[in-house]
Amino acid sequence: MKRIELDIVALSHSVTQSHNYAVVLGERRGQRRLPIVIGSFEAQAIAVAMERMVPNRPLTHDLFKNTLDTFNIELREVVINNLLDGIFYARLVCVKSGEVFEIDSRTSDAIAMAVRFDCPIYTYDFILEAAGVVLEDQEDEEGVARPQPAPQPVIDSSALETYSAESLQVRLQEVLEAEDYETAAKIRDELKRREQKQ
Repeated sequence: MKRIELDIVALSHSVTQSHNYAVVLGERRGQRRLPIVIGSFEAQAIAVAMERMVPNRPLTHDLFKNTLDTFNIELREVVINNLLDGIFYARLVCVKSGEVFEIDSRTSDAIAMAVRFDCPIYTYDFILEAAGVVLEDQEDEEGVARPQPAPQPVIDSSALETYSAESLQVRLQEVLEAEDYETAAKIRDELKRREQKQ
């Protein structure tokens, strides 16, 4: 079966399920997109890694990465290998001392680990055929392709207290530049709360 490499192209609230999020993967050499509904915890785990934020204490996925690193296990790639009844299945392809191991994983957790290890994400053509959507190039009136907006990682405002002050300051600047004033206000409130405690 032909494997297709994917990139994370967006991370946002799910339109169909209000309490969930959607991570959108796009094929590296093509127009198809693969939207996957994930939970808020996994969305936060992916966003934290994409933003290079450093929580005060390791999140679950950071702990798992630290454990693999400690035992010299490399996460070589993530493969979204099946789709059954609307549920995606994935595997972590790990290497230790030249031996390859495959570990079953929820797709959202696998993506969160791929971001931390900076390893490729693959799927198969039959999965993109079944669940992918094709996005046409958006062109302006002169026929010139317009750049797509960069994905805006989601930060769960209820978990702001888990981030270091330095990470919050960095994120504050980013959301202000993106004109996301609602998130900026929440981050400022958290920073003020910490100042008052000192």
